[in-house]
Amino acid sequence: MSPANRFHLHLVSDATGETLTTIANAAVVQFEGAEPVQHLWPMVRSRAQVQTVLAGIEAEPGLVLFTLVNPETRNALEDGCRRLGVRHLSAIDPVMMVLREFLGNQTTGRPGTQHEMNREYFERIEAMHYTLSHDDGQQTEDLDRADIVLVGVSRSSKTPTSMYLANRGLKVANVPIVPGVPLPDELFGLKYAMVIGLTTAPERLSQIRRNRLLSLKETKTSDYADEELVREELTAARRVFAKQRWPVIDVTRKSIEETAAAILSLYQRRQAERSA
Repeated sequence: MSPANRFHLHLVSDATGETLTTIANAAVVQFEGAEPVQHLWPMVRSRAQVQTVLAGIEAEPGLVLFTLVNPETRNALEDGCRRLGVRHLSAIDPVMMVLREFLGNQTTGRPGTQHEMNREYFERIEAMHYTLSHDDGQQTEDLDRADIVLVGVSRSSKTPTSMYLANRGLKVANVPIVPGVPLPDELFGLKYAMVIGLTTAPERLSQIRRNRLLSLKETKTSDYADEELVREELTAARRVFAKQRWPVIDVTRKSIEETAAAILSLYQRRQAERSA
């Protein structure tokens, strides 16, 4: 990695910094070879804290991104950055400006508002509890309490995708398809929950399973990772999906985020159709 591609990136937030970090990471990956050294400064809510941040920026100058909504702390940071001659930018200003024009309202200027324990927060916690207790075919007796039920063979990304969606406030159960083991009766004829099948390429799934066995220090030959048997397993799963007319998502080259986005699109379309 060329030293020219390495730079200090200071992320200054009046809350946890989660939003700012996500924005920064999403932007940086678009620049091939970029190697930021991130310095996260969370919960910055006073002029004294801003001075501590500025000392850190002075010691290791670079680009400064911030999400400070309180005018006093924001002005202190901007004045300090100008004095130090470092580039700085509010990561949420463009969105705030459009919203202000659209809504015709002023912002509250209260830091950390997005983390207040409102109804949405408690719904997300409830969704996490439901998803954890309904992982890998557990507690199938109340599957219809779920928003989404993911069905697929072993190692088809059911659990991580479920957890990602739960963090978005959706109750998600996942049920494995295991050769020789019938699917639970509760899975069929659900009235509320949307069932979605997950599939993948057999060669990729076989490799993932081999890696899983190696991580468990399992060296014996196993049908679990045999590519031909994996192919048959996936074919049988697709037959189930087709028979039940469940929508199917191929996760072969998708990240968890991309798979979740595809699921959300299907779910939102279904909810819109129901509302209509």
